[in-house]
Amino acid sequence: MSNHVVVALDVGGTGMKCALVRPDGTVYHEERHPTLAARGPGAVTENILQIADGLAGRARSDGLDPVAVGIAVPGVVDEENGVAVWSSNVGFRDVPVRQKIEERLGLPAALGHDVRVGGIAEARLGAGRGEKHVLFAAIGTGIAAALVVNGVGYNGAHGAAGELGHIIVRPGGAPCPCGAGGCLEAIASARAIGARYAELSGNKDATAFDVVNSIDTDKTARRVWHEAIEALADGLITAQALFDVSVLVLGGGLAEAGDTLLTPLTREMEKRLTFHRMPKIVKAALGDTAGCKGAALLALDHLEQTK
Repeated sequence: MSNHVVVALDVGGTGMKCALVRPDGTVYHEERHPTLAARGPGAVTENILQIADGLAGRARSDGLDPVAVGIAVPGVVDEENGVAVWSSNVGFRDVPVRQKIEERLGLPAALGHDVRVGGIAEARLGAGRGEKHVLFAAIGTGIAAALVVNGVGYNGAHGAAGELGHIIVRPGGAPCPCGAGGCLEAIASARAIGARYAELSGNKDATAFDVVNSIDTDKTARRVWHEAIEALADGLITAQALFDVSVLVLGGGLAEAGDTLLTPLTREMEKRLTFHRMPKIVKAALGDTAGCKGAALLALDHLEQTK
């Protein structure tokens, strides 16, 4: 109905993007709040509950009917049971988020992985709209991906599908926070690019943004960028061999580089093709609203399935 909305929260390590989303994916109202991760997982959980409750109250006061709640969190998520299994950024370990939301708000709720729900939103509403097989890759501080087939995200047996950043592309290479060496994330994430440029240039405050802005004038920046593009191409061509998608949607902070990223990445992936079919490579369309919109879509799917 036209007055239905979903309460949606996209929970990050430092901040939460929160919204009331209509069933067609349009945002009626949005807010931003600190996550309060430094106060511990209990404080984060209570913060989520209070904000969600407040948004539901806002909807009712505006004459709208909140019908469900969708929450997106980082880490490993058991979507079937609504449990945040492990989210290091916010300190969650086996937190039954869905149950807590349903008990507090009296509304059906769904819990999803932040990148996976972002992928669902991009596949249904954004840059992958109209395509049946979509891979959404978020390249920011870390790297993760979501396979979406016919608008449905693939979770994996343990809720850990899509860890693209931990494909080892350079065996024995740069150490990764996961404990391995040579992971894609340790070479081609925005954090890794900034760190590599800082190491080679001597500019201790360097970021990936500095690298992108210096490519035309600084051979060190060009070297670092080329290393990252080659690693990304190796990781993404592996993903294409596994998933054979028709479109690859690139999101996250690094995707804001636009053609500076897409053009050389496409060229390097094409060099690596054998029997694979090259996917169309596009920049994500929904920006930082994808998490809330995807969380809302997941909640609506859950609502439909439980009728």
